[in-house]
Amino acid sequence: MSSAEPFVPEPSSAGPVQAVAAMGFPSPARDYFDGGLDLNQLLVKDRVSTFIMRVGGHSMQSAGIYDGDEVIVDRSLPVRHNSVVVLSLNGQMLIRRWQVNGSKTGLLCDESPIPVTLAEGDEVSIFGVVTRCLHHVR
Repeated sequence: MSSAEPFVPEPSSAGPVQAVAAMGFPSPARDYFDGGLDLNQLLVKDRVSTFIMRVGGHSMQSAGIYDGDEVIVDRSLPVRHNSVVVLSLNGQMLIRRWQVNGSKTGLLCDESPIPVTLAEGDEVSIFGVVTRCLHHVR
């Protein structure tokens, strides 16, 4: 194949995954793939409690979450220290890292290296725990 000819993969009935070799030869694992690709099976633990939400903003880039990404949120998981959560704080939907230090609870994001401590009277409702982030390759 000359460098001017585009690579066209061979048609395959093995399912939606097509092996493309970067070094010029087909993958030996290609012959062992059997079945379809089920993203629910790969990415979701509890289908009833799982949602996909689109992110707006740049406050969680240190967690690998960028503006325009989609996050997979599981409402059935318990919130633990350092969990990335989707929550409503005083009526505003946010994605933050949940921080627990003794009896104090805080929210951490890229905008401040110090967690914002939740105060008495804050209206907090946790929607769920972020389990995956899907973003476009640029």
